[in-house]
Amino acid sequence: MLAVASAAGLWLLSFVVEAARPAPPAVPKSLPWAPGVAVHFADLGGYAVRYIRAGEGPALLLLHTLRTQLDLFEKVVPELANYFTVYALDYPGHGYSDIPPGRYDAGFFVDSVEAFLKVLDLHDVTLTGVSIGGATALIVAGRGNPRVSRVIAINPYDYARGRGMARSSFLGWMITMTAKVPVLGETVMRLRNFMIMKAVLQGGVADPRSISTQLLKEMYRVGNRRGHYRAFVRLLRNSPSWEAARQLYGNIRVPVSVIWGDRDWSTPRERESDNELIPAARVVTVSGGGHFLPLDRPDTVVENLKAFVVPGPADL
Repeated sequence: MLAVASAAGLWLLSFVVEAARPAPPAVPKSLPWAPGVAVHFADLGGYAVRYIRAGEGPALLLLHTLRTQLDLFEKVVPELANYFTVYALDYPGHGYSDIPPGRYDAGFFVDSVEAFLKVLDLHDVTLTGVSIGGATALIVAGRGNPRVSRVIAINPYDYARGRGMARSSFLGWMITMTAKVPVLGETVMRLRNFMIMKAVLQGGVADPRSISTQLLKEMYRVGNRRGHYRAFVRLLRNSPSWEAARQLYGNIRVPVSVIWGDRDWSTPRERESDNELIPAARVVTVSGGGHFLPLDRPDTVVENLKAFVVPGPADL
């Protein structure tokens, strides 16, 4: 009886903790790391997503990881804007985008990205994603979307039945595993704090200094939006869908580059499995790179993007 009462008390306390969280202020009209880049919203049919557009040149769409937002690319957007028209968005349920009802599985995110391409009428797009963004980019190409001309998948998150985050840290393991359990997953997520989120996200970089305190605090504040944690729980519960969708990789008919950080959460065998599924993929392994490669090795990410997309003198 005591155990039941304690569990019930903790469950009720979690609602009080969540209700007391200060919601983030209004959507910032500019980015602290790129004040000259305007913030926009695109209506994807019933919900809106935040996005940015910077630079001129071939279209490049950046897709972030689970539980982060477009600011994940803060170190690479300014340089990439010298060569591309760079777009980056917050997925629904992430960052400052709307939080619509949905399963938050692979199909939900792929549909959102395809809707974004259509609404903005983008063509000949290089689709570049990290983690679930990398898997999403590959699935969009596997569906044969004609707006996509090439894909760069960075540490695609499509293995271990979507439980790769459990390898980030002990707290990452705890959140990943408890999220699978109804009621318990929501309770644990409502009791989150900054130190827990910091430990999990720092588990995504090879060097903890690669992710700034300012970025960690920003992502924590955004996670206090009403309904944000519920969307994240649904994502974790449906994360096996990215591995299931790998069956589409064999349909890809556009050039693909897969970039792995040598300290990514995936195992060598899991990486090799992806490399074998994707026809004629260009595979690169980056030393000193963790799961959030644009934070750990932004210079290498930019160099590989340019080498894969921008023709050199010998190609002209």
